[in-house]
Amino acid sequence: MNLVDNCGRPLLNLRISITQRCNSRCAYCHREGEVQRANLSAELMTVDEIIRIAKVAISLGITRIKLTGGEPLMRQDLPEIVAGIAAIEGLRDLSITTNGLLFGGGMAKRLRDCGLRRVNISLPSLNPETYRKLTGGILADALAGVQAAIEAGFCPVKLNMVVLKDVNVGDVSDLIEYAGQKGVVLQLIELDPVNVGDKYYNEHHRKLDEQEAMLKAKATLVEQRPFMHNRQIYHLPNATVEVVKPIENTDFCMHCTRLRVTSDGKLKPCLMRNDNLIDILTPIRQGVPEEAIKELFIKANLLREPYNTPLKGKESLL
Repeated sequence: MNLVDNCGRPLLNLRISITQRCNSRCAYCHREGEVQRANLSAELMTVDEIIRIAKVAISLGITRIKLTGGEPLMRQDLPEIVAGIAAIEGLRDLSITTNGLLFGGGMAKRLRDCGLRRVNISLPSLNPETYRKLTGGILADALAGVQAAIEAGFCPVKLNMVVLKDVNVGDVSDLIEYAGQKGVVLQLIELDPVNVGDKYYNEHHRKLDEQEAMLKAKATLVEQRPFMHNRQIYHLPNATVEVVKPIENTDFCMHCTRLRVTSDGKLKPCLMRNDNLIDILTPIRQGVPEEAIKELFIKANLLREPYNTPLKGKESLL
């Protein structure tokens, strides 16, 4: 069974936020579009609840699951979550997005052994001081996490760089070179306005047109990922770079194949909206039949619609 929304877009990917806790303080983080909760001291979904949600999703044709946050590695039970989801028949891909700061001490290998296949690591700069100002963390720890992910055998390892005007634009070339040296993929990501505040967005948003023109000039091959927002992939002689431009990008939205689960157990059809969430955790705890949970997924899928269209812009942002 494969779900398709009212715009003909298949539902293939589920992003599950398993915590809103984080050991970094990145001002540009959109927190998967969640409104910040007052109490960040405890998780709201148990291991079994997360695995059950994933199982229902996979039964409906969703084949790719990404664990997000917050910082997923803040949960000590993350290996149990990974192992439980990885064991579900029909899953094709299980990945995680992380800052990499806790990947040392064998954790990367442990998660790989539990069934995790891919990893995205946030790395906004290779300058220690810029990295500290942006995240509050230590660059050396992040780079150790990248190395641990490579040695654990994740494929691919991707580096997420949110490009910020007057902050780290000049670091793009260094990140491309580093990615090539390490054999990992670099993702250049345009800042979006979710959860960052108007002042921060207006000060630091910068379109990626200049970077993309540079990549086009250097690329030996350019590809598109049709089921990942039609994003462009630039294969350079020494590195591979993906460009993620979601802002006012109708092509991005028209090729979205995602649904999200918030850290408090709600189905979220669109990153940019919080007015159409569907509570799935309460029915699960009430013991409703599996078919009823599937119906909630089906309903959430039908609520998916392109946020950016030729006739619609940022006016509906909540």
